[in-house]
Amino acid sequence: MTTGWTGVFPAVTTQFNEDLSVDLSATQRVQDALVNDGVNGLIVMGTCGENNSLDPDEKRTILKAAVEVVNGRVPVVTGVSEFDTRRAVAYARDAEKLGADGLMLLPAMVYVPKPEELIAHFRTVAEATSLPIMLYNNPPAYRVNIGVDVLKVLADVPNIKAVKESAPDPRRFTDLINAFGDRFDIFAGLDDVALEGLMLGAKGWVSGLTSAFPEESVQLVAAAERGDWEEARRIYRWFMPLLHLDAEHDLVQSIKLAEQIMSRGSERVRMPRLPLSGARRTEVTAMVEKAAATRPTKLGKAA
Repeated sequence: MTTGWTGVFPAVTTQFNEDLSVDLSATQRVQDALVNDGVNGLIVMGTCGENNSLDPDEKRTILKAAVEVVNGRVPVVTGVSEFDTRRAVAYARDAEKLGADGLMLLPAMVYVPKPEELIAHFRTVAEATSLPIMLYNNPPAYRVNIGVDVLKVLADVPNIKAVKESAPDPRRFTDLINAFGDRFDIFAGLDDVALEGLMLGAKGWVSGLTSAFPEESVQLVAAAERGDWEEARRIYRWFMPLLHLDAEHDLVQSIKLAEQIMSRGSERVRMPRLPLSGARRTEVTAMVEKAAATRPTKLGKAA
Protein backbone atom coordinates (compact mmCIF):
# COMPACT_ATOMS: atom_id res chain seq x y z
CA MET A 1 0.00 0.00 0.00
CA THR A 2 2.95 2.41 0.46
CA THR A 3 4.43 4.74 -2.13
CA GLY A 4 8.05 3.93 -1.41
CA TRP A 5 8.66 7.68 -1.30
CA THR A 6 11.08 8.81 1.40
CA GLY A 7 13.44 11.70 2.04
CA VAL A 8 13.37 15.30 0.85
CA PHE A 9 10.82 16.37 -1.77
CA PRO A 10 11.26 20.11 -2.41
CA ALA A 11 8.19 22.03 -3.57
CA VAL A 12 10.00 23.51 -6.54
CA THR A 13 9.36 27.02 -7.81
CA THR A 14 8.09 27.99 -11.24
CA GLN A 15 10.42 30.47 -12.90
CA PHE A 16 9.15 33.46 -14.89
CA ASN A 17 10.58 35.77 -17.55
CA GLU A 18 10.61 39.54 -17.09
CA ASP A 19 7.16 39.76 -18.70
CA LEU A 20 6.02 37.06 -16.20
CA SER A 21 5.50 34.42 -18.86
CA VAL A 22 6.74 30.98 -17.81
CA ASP A 23 10.49 30.59 -18.26
CA LEU A 24 10.52 26.89 -19.02
CA SER A 25 14.28 26.49 -19.42
CA ALA A 26 14.96 28.27 -16.11
CA THR A 27 12.33 26.12 -14.40
CA GLN A 28 14.03 23.01 -15.74
CA ARG A 29 17.41 24.28 -14.52
CA VAL A 30 16.00 24.71 -11.01
CA GLN A 31 14.56 21.18 -11.10
CA ASP A 32 17.74 19.62 -12.51
CA ALA A 33 19.95 21.38 -9.95
CA LEU A 34 17.86 20.06 -7.05
CA VAL A 35 18.06 16.50 -8.35
CA ASN A 36 21.81 16.87 -8.79
CA ASP A 37 22.05 18.10 -5.20
CA GLY A 38 20.59 14.83 -3.95
CA VAL A 39 16.90 15.40 -3.25
CA ASN A 40 14.71 12.29 -3.32
CA GLY A 41 11.81 13.63 -5.37
CA LEU A 42 10.20 16.80 -6.68
CA ILE A 43 6.83 18.38 -5.98
CA VAL A 44 6.00 20.37 -9.10
CA MET A 45 3.36 23.12 -8.98
CA GLY A 46 2.57 23.07 -5.32
CA THR A 47 2.20 26.33 -3.43
CA CYS A 48 5.78 27.37 -4.15
CA GLY A 49 5.20 26.50 -7.81
CA GLU A 50 2.37 29.05 -7.85
CA ASN A 51 -0.11 26.47 -9.12
CA ASN A 52 -3.16 28.69 -8.96
CA SER A 53 -1.40 31.48 -10.86
CA LEU A 54 -0.87 29.22 -13.88
CA ASP A 55 -3.14 28.67 -16.86
CA PRO A 56 -4.26 25.08 -17.58
CA ASP A 57 -1.99 24.79 -20.62
CA GLU A 58 0.96 26.18 -18.67
CA LYS A 59 0.52 23.54 -15.98
CA ARG A 60 0.66 20.74 -18.51
CA THR A 61 3.65 22.24 -20.30
CA ILE A 62 5.57 22.65 -17.04
CA LEU A 63 4.81 19.09 -15.96
CA LYS A 64 5.88 17.65 -19.31
CA ALA A 65 9.13 19.61 -19.12
CA ALA A 66 9.76 18.43 -15.55
CA VAL A 67 9.29 14.79 -16.51
CA GLU A 68 11.70 15.27 -19.40
CA VAL A 69 14.48 16.95 -17.43
CA VAL A 70 14.22 14.62 -14.43
CA ASN A 71 14.25 11.62 -16.78
CA GLY A 72 13.33 9.06 -14.14
CA ARG A 73 16.08 9.96 -11.67
CA VAL A 74 13.57 10.75 -8.88
CA PRO A 75 9.76 10.70 -8.64
CA VAL A 76 7.95 13.74 -10.05
CA VAL A 77 4.79 14.50 -8.05
CA THR A 78 2.52 17.25 -9.30
CA GLY A 79 0.14 19.39 -7.32
CA VAL A 80 -3.56 19.09 -8.12
CA SER A 81 -5.01 22.41 -6.97
CA GLU A 82 -8.18 23.33 -8.82
CA PHE A 83 -11.35 25.28 -8.15
CA ASP A 84 -13.67 22.32 -8.66
CA THR A 85 -13.59 18.55 -8.87
CA ARG A 86 -14.17 18.48 -12.62
CA ARG A 87 -11.00 20.44 -13.29
CA ALA A 88 -9.06 18.34 -10.76
CA VAL A 89 -10.12 15.12 -12.50
CA ALA A 90 -9.11 16.49 -15.90
CA TYR A 91 -5.67 17.54 -14.64
CA ALA A 92 -5.10 14.24 -12.83
CA ARG A 93 -5.83 12.31 -16.01
CA ASP A 94 -3.56 14.52 -18.08
CA ALA A 95 -0.79 14.31 -15.47
CA GLU A 96 -0.82 10.53 -15.74
CA LYS A 97 -0.58 10.73 -19.55
CA LEU A 98 2.31 13.20 -19.29
CA GLY A 99 4.36 10.83 -17.12
CA ALA A 100 3.94 12.13 -13.57
CA ASP A 101 4.84 9.61 -10.89
CA GLY A 102 2.22 10.82 -8.41
CA LEU A 103 -0.22 13.53 -7.40
CA MET A 104 -0.33 15.84 -4.42
CA LEU A 105 -4.06 16.42 -4.13
CA LEU A 106 -5.48 19.49 -2.41
CA PRO A 107 -9.04 20.31 -1.40
CA ALA A 108 -10.86 22.33 -4.03
CA MET A 109 -9.77 25.96 -3.83
CA VAL A 110 -11.87 28.81 -2.33
CA TYR A 111 -14.88 26.72 -1.31
CA VAL A 112 -14.66 25.33 2.23
CA PRO A 113 -16.18 21.84 2.07
CA LYS A 114 -18.04 19.80 4.61
CA PRO A 115 -16.35 16.45 5.43
CA GLU A 116 -18.60 14.51 3.05
CA GLU A 117 -17.78 16.98 0.25
CA LEU A 118 -14.06 16.72 0.96
CA ILE A 119 -14.29 12.92 0.86
CA ALA A 120 -16.25 12.97 -2.40
CA HIS A 121 -13.69 15.30 -4.01
CA PHE A 122 -10.73 13.14 -3.06
CA ARG A 123 -12.45 9.88 -3.97
CA THR A 124 -13.61 11.16 -7.35
CA VAL A 125 -10.14 12.35 -8.33
CA ALA A 126 -8.51 9.14 -7.09
CA GLU A 127 -10.91 7.01 -9.13
CA ALA A 128 -9.96 8.95 -12.26
CA THR A 129 -6.30 7.89 -12.16
CA SER A 130 -4.06 4.99 -11.24
CA LEU A 131 -1.33 7.30 -9.94
CA PRO A 132 -0.44 7.21 -6.22
CA ILE A 133 -1.87 10.18 -4.38
CA MET A 134 -0.57 12.25 -1.46
CA LEU A 135 -3.33 14.22 0.25
CA TYR A 136 -2.26 17.67 1.37
CA ASN A 137 -3.53 18.74 4.79
CA ASN A 138 -2.97 22.40 5.61
CA PRO A 139 -5.79 23.70 7.83
CA PRO A 140 -4.36 27.23 8.32
CA ALA A 141 -4.11 27.79 4.56
CA TYR A 142 -7.20 25.99 3.26
CA ARG A 143 -9.57 26.28 6.24
CA VAL A 144 -10.39 22.58 6.22
CA ASN A 145 -8.82 19.73 8.15
CA ILE A 146 -8.28 16.28 6.69
CA GLY A 147 -8.94 14.62 10.01
CA VAL A 148 -8.73 11.02 11.14
CA ASP A 149 -12.46 10.70 10.49
CA VAL A 150 -12.01 11.68 6.83
CA LEU A 151 -9.01 9.41 6.35
CA LYS A 152 -10.88 6.45 7.84
CA VAL A 153 -13.52 6.77 5.13
CA LEU A 154 -10.83 7.08 2.44
CA ALA A 155 -8.68 4.19 3.70
CA ASP A 156 -10.33 1.84 1.21
CA VAL A 157 -9.18 3.92 -1.79
CA PRO A 158 -6.09 1.99 -2.89
CA ASN A 159 -4.17 4.77 -4.61
CA ILE A 160 -4.55 7.30 -1.79
CA LYS A 161 -1.26 6.33 -0.22
CA ALA A 162 0.26 9.30 1.57
CA VAL A 163 -0.55 12.41 3.59
CA LYS A 164 1.43 15.63 3.59
CA GLU A 165 0.80 16.95 7.09
CA SER A 166 1.15 20.72 7.34
CA ALA A 167 -0.82 21.35 10.51
CA PRO A 168 1.52 23.18 12.92
CA ASP A 169 0.77 20.72 15.75
CA PRO A 170 3.36 17.89 15.80
CA ARG A 171 0.96 15.68 17.76
CA ARG A 172 -0.77 15.05 14.44
CA PHE A 173 2.01 12.71 13.32
CA THR A 174 1.52 10.39 16.29
CA ASP A 175 -2.26 10.56 16.05
CA LEU A 176 -2.17 9.53 12.38
CA ILE A 177 0.29 6.69 12.96
CA ASN A 178 -1.69 5.46 15.97
CA ALA A 179 -4.89 5.51 13.92
CA PHE A 180 -3.56 3.97 10.70
CA GLY A 181 -0.22 2.30 11.34
CA ASP A 182 1.59 2.18 8.02
CA ARG A 183 -1.57 2.48 5.88
CA PHE A 184 -0.52 6.01 4.83
CA ASP A 185 2.99 7.31 4.27
CA ILE A 186 3.16 10.49 6.35
CA PHE A 187 5.26 13.42 5.15
CA ALA A 188 6.16 16.51 7.14
CA GLY A 189 4.80 19.45 5.18
CA LEU A 190 5.66 22.49 7.29
CA ASP A 191 9.33 23.37 7.26
CA ASP A 192 9.60 24.49 10.87
CA VAL A 193 8.04 21.26 12.15
CA ALA A 194 10.06 19.02 9.84
CA LEU A 195 12.46 17.45 12.32
CA GLU A 196 9.66 16.84 14.82
CA GLY A 197 7.77 15.02 12.07
CA LEU A 198 10.76 12.90 11.08
CA MET A 199 11.46 12.05 14.70
CA LEU A 200 7.84 10.99 15.20
CA GLY A 201 7.75 8.70 12.18
CA ALA A 202 7.25 10.76 9.02
CA LYS A 203 8.72 9.05 5.96
CA GLY A 204 9.86 12.28 4.38
CA TRP A 205 9.68 16.05 4.13
CA VAL A 206 7.94 18.18 1.50
CA SER A 207 10.03 21.30 1.85
CA GLY A 208 10.02 24.91 0.71
CA LEU A 209 13.44 26.18 1.84
CA THR A 210 15.20 23.19 0.28
CA SER A 211 15.00 25.18 -2.96
CA ALA A 212 17.59 27.59 -1.53
CA PHE A 213 19.60 25.20 0.68
CA PRO A 214 19.25 21.67 -0.72
CA GLU A 215 22.49 20.21 0.62
CA GLU A 216 21.67 21.05 4.23
CA SER A 217 18.15 19.70 3.77
CA VAL A 218 19.49 16.41 2.49
CA GLN A 219 21.99 16.32 5.37
CA LEU A 220 19.23 16.96 7.89
CA VAL A 221 17.06 14.09 6.70
CA ALA A 222 20.05 11.76 6.36
CA ALA A 223 21.06 12.47 9.96
CA ALA A 224 17.51 11.75 11.14
CA GLU A 225 17.36 8.52 9.16
CA ARG A 226 20.55 7.21 10.73
CA GLY A 227 19.46 8.31 14.21
CA ASP A 228 22.15 10.96 14.60
CA TRP A 229 19.89 13.38 16.45
CA GLU A 230 22.75 15.56 17.66
CA GLU A 231 23.71 16.28 14.05
CA ALA A 232 20.10 16.68 13.00
CA ARG A 233 19.45 19.19 15.78
CA ARG A 234 22.57 21.16 14.89
CA ILE A 235 21.49 21.57 11.26
CA TYR A 236 17.89 22.24 12.26
CA ARG A 237 18.84 24.97 14.71
CA TRP A 238 20.97 26.66 12.05
CA PHE A 239 18.11 26.34 9.56
CA MET A 240 15.19 27.33 11.79
CA PRO A 241 15.09 31.12 11.21
CA LEU A 242 14.63 30.43 7.50
CA LEU A 243 12.29 27.50 8.03
CA HIS A 244 9.88 29.80 9.86
CA LEU A 245 9.39 31.63 6.54
CA ASP A 246 7.52 28.60 5.21
CA ALA A 247 4.71 29.26 7.71
CA GLU A 248 4.14 32.87 6.63
CA HIS A 249 1.69 34.16 4.03
CA ASP A 250 4.54 35.51 1.89
CA LEU A 251 6.38 32.18 1.85
CA VAL A 252 6.55 32.04 -1.96
CA GLN A 253 8.17 35.47 -2.26
CA SER A 254 10.55 34.72 0.62
CA ILE A 255 11.63 31.37 -0.81
CA LYS A 256 12.10 32.80 -4.28
CA LEU A 257 14.14 35.70 -2.87
CA ALA A 258 16.28 33.16 -1.00
CA GLU A 259 16.76 31.24 -4.26
CA GLN A 260 17.87 34.42 -6.00
CA ILE A 261 20.34 35.35 -3.27
CA MET A 262 21.79 31.82 -3.46
CA SER A 263 21.99 32.09 -7.28
CA ARG A 264 19.53 29.27 -7.79
CA GLY A 265 16.60 31.11 -9.42
CA SER A 266 14.69 34.34 -9.80
CA GLU A 267 12.42 36.05 -7.29
CA ARG A 268 9.83 36.94 -9.95
CA VAL A 269 6.27 36.05 -8.92
CA ARG A 270 2.91 36.51 -10.58
CA MET A 271 0.36 38.96 -9.26
CA PRO A 272 -1.43 39.26 -6.96
CA ARG A 273 1.86 38.33 -5.30
CA LEU A 274 4.55 40.99 -5.48
CA PRO A 275 8.27 40.61 -4.70
CA LEU A 276 9.20 41.49 -1.15
CA SER A 277 9.98 45.12 -0.54
CA GLY A 278 10.85 47.53 2.24
CA ALA A 279 11.57 46.28 5.74
CA ARG A 280 10.38 42.74 4.98
CA ARG A 281 12.79 42.41 2.07
CA THR A 282 15.63 43.71 4.22
CA GLU A 283 14.72 41.29 6.99
CA VAL A 284 14.54 38.20 4.78
CA THR A 285 17.70 39.16 2.87
CA ALA A 286 19.62 39.48 6.13
CA MET A 287 18.34 36.08 7.29
CA VAL A 288 19.41 34.36 4.07
CA GLU A 289 22.80 36.05 4.01
CA LYS A 290 23.45 35.07 7.62
CA ALA A 291 22.45 31.48 6.88
CA ALA A 292 24.73 31.43 3.83
CA ALA A 293 27.64 32.75 5.86
CA THR A 294 27.20 30.23 8.65
CA ARG A 295 25.96 27.19 6.70
CA PRO A 296 26.99 23.75 7.95
CA THR A 297 30.03 22.19 6.38
CA LYS A 298 29.38 19.96 3.43
CA LEU A 299 31.35 17.08 4.91
CA GLY A 300 31.23 15.63 8.40
CA LYS A 301 29.48 17.35 11.27
CA ALA A 302 27.74 20.65 10.72
CA ALA A 303 29.64 23.69 11.87
